[in-house]
Order: sequence, then structure tokens, then C-alpha cells
Amino acid sequence: MSLISNSFVLGFCINFSLILLFYRFPLMTKGGWISAGVLGSILWGCLSWQGWISVVIYLLFGSLVTKIGYKFKSQKGIAEKRGGKRGPENVWGSAATGLFFAIMAILNSSNLLFYKIGFAASFTAKLADTFGSEIGKRFGRDTYLITSFGKVDRGTEGGISFEGTIASFVGAIFMSSIMLLLSIITTKNQFVIVSISGFLATISESIIGAKFQEKYKLSNEFVNAIQTSISSVIAIFLSFII
Repeated sequence: MSLISNSFVLGFCINFSLILLFYRFPLMTKGGWISAGVLGSILWGCLSWQGWISVVIYLLFGSLVTKIGYKFKSQKGIAEKRGGKRGPENVWGSAATGLFFAIMAILNSSNLLFYKIGFAASFTAKLADTFGSEIGKRFGRDTYLITSFGKVDRGTEGGISFEGTIASFVGAIFMSSIMLLLSIITTKNQFVIVSISGFLATISESIIGAKFQEKYKLSNEFVNAIQTSISSVIAIFLSFII
């Protein structure tokens, strides 16, 4: 128990020391940095530095891809608010599912494999979604509603493009590769499962956006939580049956 407590304390010290050094970078709002510090401290305590660095990489690349073509997207009225800075709602909407599995990993080590797969799949899905959305809004030539394949304006909820779909697949492969390199997942089969789950969850997020988001006034953060949960459930199910 003392080792676990020390790990959380170490995580807290490292996270907030780094935030003091880097908070001036325009990646997050003040509240976003604080939320990231809390999230990072918990992740370090639960999954050590590997779990922590995987989410740092997710946040970094998610923020960077949001900046791609930001001026163009802003002119079209489809850019992320606050100049692409992530706020607390973005941090927790994206990370809630992964955080759940990280906490479960330390509470119930007998199912550690499945919890780590669920963790990896959640962040893989979210980075795949960010890649697809941000690249698609900037470089997608034609956008189609996923439920009808009727042509729609770029940035429409549930809209997909060929370019964005390819970017989403690349994002899933990239984040799964990070999880494999960090030994959060450990086999080629797990890599394939997490990659596929993340990509499929991104497709499902587009369907939710097209059919339910506006109808039920669902926030983007709530839809993100649903999407990452779908990815984790698919990945754990596939891991269980294969």
C-alpha cells in the first residue's frame, strides 16, 4: 500500500512540476492544465509512467492536429473554440473511460489484461476521432452524412470524408503502436484488436452524431465518452473471445 501511495505522490509532483514549466504553451486553458495534472497524477499512480506518457502523447498529438489548418477552419466556422485549447470538459470527456480502466487495473489486478486493453482502446478511439475530424474538416474535398451518404457541409455532425476516414485509421494505428511500444498492450493480436476497435468506435461516433446528437442535444464531451466506451467494450469482447 505504501508503494502505491508513493507512486501517486511521485505522479503528483512530476505532473504539476511539468505544468509549471509548460503551462504557457497554448495547448490548454488554465482549467485544462489543472485537469490534466490531476488526470496525470492518477494515471501515474495506477499504470506507472507508461500509462502516463501514453496519455501525454495522446494530448500532444490531439492538440497539434487541431492546429492544422486552424485559420481555414476558423474562417469556415468549424474550428475548435478557444483557438484549439483544451479545457477541463475536453480532458475529462476524452479521458473518463480510460481513467476508469486505469483505476480498475489497480483495484482488481486479476483482470489487469482486460483493463489495460480497455484503457488502450479508449485513447486509440479518441485520437482516431480527432485525426479524422480535424484532417477531414481541413482537407476533405467532399463530406457525406454517414447515415444516408448525402452530401453535406464540412463540419456537419455525422459527416465523413474519404480523407478524414483515412486519417482516422492512421490515428488508430499510431495510438495503438504507442500502446504497444509502452507495453500497455503486449501482442500483435492485441495491437490489431485495439486498432480495429478504435476505428470502429470512430465510425459509431459519426452515426451517433448524425442520428442522436442534435436530436437529444448531446454535448461533444458526452459523445466522446460514449465513443471511447464503445471502443473499450469492443476491444475487451474481442480479446475475450479470440
